[in-house]
Amino acid sequence: MSAFRRASEFLKIAWGYQPVIVASIGISIISVMLPVVSPWTKYTIMINEAIPYTYPVPVQDDGNMADIPTHPCDKEGPSLEWLKNL
Repeated sequence: MSAFRRASEFLKIAWGYQPVIVASIGISIISVMLPVVSPWTKYTIMINEAIPYTYPVPVQDDGNMADIPTHPCDKEGPSLEWLKNL
């Protein structure tokens, strides 16, 4: 408990001398930790996995290009069906 007491005393003294610096450090710590505990992080990751990184470039189809999908969503991969069901 003495480490907690020392930290508490340090914060009291630091707040007394430099409250702006202590507040900015507190805001910085919260801004770093908030994305880790945020429930929206999971959904952001799922949306980013389902959306392609690049837009498709139009290809002149001569009838022999069966392996090229017509749209990026035609390929197999994660879908956004879970987003519609929310």
